This record gives sequence, structure tokens and C-alpha cells, in this order.
Amino acid sequence: QIHSLRGNVGTRLSKLDNGEFDAIILAGAGLKRLGWEERIQELIEPQIMLPAIAQGAIGIEHRTNDVITRKLIDKLIDTTTQQCITAERALNARLEGGCQVPIAGYAIINAGEIHIQGLVGEVDGSEIIKANLQGSVTSAAELGTTLANNLLEQGAGRLLQKCLDA
Repeated sequence: QIHSLRGNVGTRLSKLDNGEFDAIILAGAGLKRLGWEERIQELIEPQIMLPAIAQGAIGIEHRTNDVITRKLIDKLIDTTTQQCITAERALNARLEGGCQVPIAGYAIINAGEIHIQGLVGEVDGSEIIKANLQGSVTSAAELGTTLANNLLEQGAGRLLQKCLDA
């Protein structure tokens, strides 16, 4: 059976350790950031299960008028990651996704093109709608939005509304 699991990472791991769950799925990136790599038993590849939007990417916020900090941050920007995340976030924005809705997205760049996959599902996994698209890296946001529209045309809006109504 699949059950909902809420709380921070420590709380979720405690519930596993206390026998409330036989297994749990957490973001590997989060466990690594917290220094808990030893808790990872298996990494699930995106071909098997798409991750949450922008999973594993680190965002940095700064004061808008702080030019010095901005110059330091600019050195950290990975253009490939930024283009992929732009596509994924556009997908999520068009679907009006939040942390409580079953939306997944994953983009990679291959041979100068973004390949993006998207998914909307029932909370219990009983129905899943998937789509994918590829196009120019210069159109990352447009690709994400177009992919979201494809998912909506397949009925994703109905699934998202059911989630919000629950």
C-alpha cells in the first residue's frame, strides 16, 4: 500500500526507523545535502520515475541592488542547469503546481536541444498522464509551457482539480 508521509526529512526517516513504513522514497539530493548519503539504499533513475520539478538544483537569492553579491553568484551559475530548470519551472507554472500536487518534470540537454518530460498523476498513482517534448535551448520556457498545455489537453487539469478538491 502507498501512504502519505509528511514532515521534514528527519521526521520521515524516524517513521521509517520506527516501523511505521516498510520503505520510503525521498529526494537523494536532499539526503546528500544533509550529509545522510548512507541512508540512500537505491537511486531511482528518471526513466523509471520522474523527479519533482527542479529536483537537485540549488537556488540562491540575493538583494536586487547588491551588485557585488550578484557578480559572485554569477560565477556559480551553470547555464545547462539553468536552461533545464527554466523549462521545468515553466511547466510547473503553467500547471499552477505547488508542493501538494503530483506533478513531475525532468529536462536534459542533448545535442543542443532540451528534452523535457512531464507527468501529472492521481495522488494514489491510479492514473498518470505523461508527455514529452524537445526543442531549442533558446526556447526553454516556451517548451515547458507547451508541454504543460499538452498535458492539459490530455486531461491533467481534471487530475489537478481532484487533488485540490481533496
